[in-house]
Amino acid sequence: MRLLRRRRRLLLVGLDGAGPQLAFESFANDLPTLGALRRDGTWGELRSCIPCITVPAWSSMFSGRDPGEQGVYGFRQRAGGSYQKQRLADSRSLRHPRAHDLLGAAGRDCLVMGLPQTWPVQPLRGHLVSGPLTPGLDSACTWPAVLRQELQQLAPDFRFDVQDFRAWDRERLLRSLVDMAEQQHRVFCHLLRTKRWDFALQVHMGLDRVQHVFWSDHDPQHRNHAPDGRWRHALRDFYIMLDDMLGDLMELAGDDCDLLVVSDHGAKRMDGGICVNEWLWREGWLRLKGNPPGDRLSRLTDLEVDWANTRAWAEGGYCGRIWLNVAGREPQGCVSVAEAPALQDELAAELRAIRGPGGQSLPTQVYRPGEIYREVQGLAPNLLVYFGDLHWRAIGTLGHGRDWSLENDSGPDGANHAMEGLFVLREARGRGQGKVQGRQLMDIAPTILKRLGVPRPPGMQGRAI
Repeated sequence: MRLLRRRRRLLLVGLDGAGPQLAFESFANDLPTLGALRRDGTWGELRSCIPCITVPAWSSMFSGRDPGEQGVYGFRQRAGGSYQKQRLADSRSLRHPRAHDLLGAAGRDCLVMGLPQTWPVQPLRGHLVSGPLTPGLDSACTWPAVLRQELQQLAPDFRFDVQDFRAWDRERLLRSLVDMAEQQHRVFCHLLRTKRWDFALQVHMGLDRVQHVFWSDHDPQHRNHAPDGRWRHALRDFYIMLDDMLGDLMELAGDDCDLLVVSDHGAKRMDGGICVNEWLWREGWLRLKGNPPGDRLSRLTDLEVDWANTRAWAEGGYCGRIWLNVAGREPQGCVSVAEAPALQDELAAELRAIRGPGGQSLPTQVYRPGEIYREVQGLAPNLLVYFGDLHWRAIGTLGHGRDWSLENDSGPDGANHAMEGLFVLREARGRGQGKVQGRQLMDIAPTILKRLGVPRPPGMQGRAI
């Protein structure tokens, strides 16, 4: 009689912001679990999407759709019919299903925890604990709803993220991030042991927060680096803790389970910020009714904008997002649809010519959504800008008195995102290929589906690892 084979399983661990230069190089000798996975598996860099920001990146990774197709370009989205009204890009913002949705529809049991854009929770075949942007444990944060009672018993003070982390005292912040990671790990291990699953996924957000706050303590090239500082090993120790947790998960999953470790983007030194709205105002693209106050920083929402004569304005962040004031799209649009392409070219050239504090040229990349996405949904920016190869972020406030700043206007921050994330795949059946090149974010969704025997839907981008 022919024996029935056990259905294949896959455990995926997401490390938000984990970079290959740290995990595969600087800290490699301190990460034995990841090292063992690399020796037996297939691994390499995983190029992120544009923009390489948490929300669109995880969305692209698990849907196999670029940010333009999903219509998600950041944590916050422009609300229709308004210049500056925004809404959070939560689960209701997505236009395409993600891997766990497709697996559930095909009869596979899923266990999902900590994935961005899972709040408000949506029905799932399996169990789900929502991720960042969840208001709190009192909200509808689990599927099924009864799982919330179990979560409250396991962790009455459960954290989904650490809010406003740049404003925290560093000692308190690090302790809170470690506590959050340990708490989430404890809960996820419990769920792995007690729930039925074919596909299990956990995303750790704490690493991203640690890198933003403690990067300067780690990186000798950072202008604020203190070689003998108290926090010089904070980043390394956090990676070590996550590596230990990964070992626990491997043991729980067993040798018959495929294991995939991924990150949505990497991290790199931040040298400063380009005050993009201030620059637009000085160059005549953005018009104000009066000058911005010289004694304080002002957000664009705090100022009276002459929208009827404004041709462009921006949103700050790790990547600059710039909109043209297009007639018919914006309430007081003054740029005609016909002249918009030429203005985009002109503005892009001027942005690339912005210089740093010492007059040095910055290797700035400017992207047009219509050229980098297969389709463009929602109110997409007209231009996406990586200032100084992402060593400089975009600053949206005005009142700096110049085009650049060495201080971040949303709180101390030593790191920007990098396009190079990572992946490591250990197969339960057979050895991997070792280090490979040329892999990108949207390869992950088809990899998940293929390994669990579910056909990929028409239109999904990427190729299975």
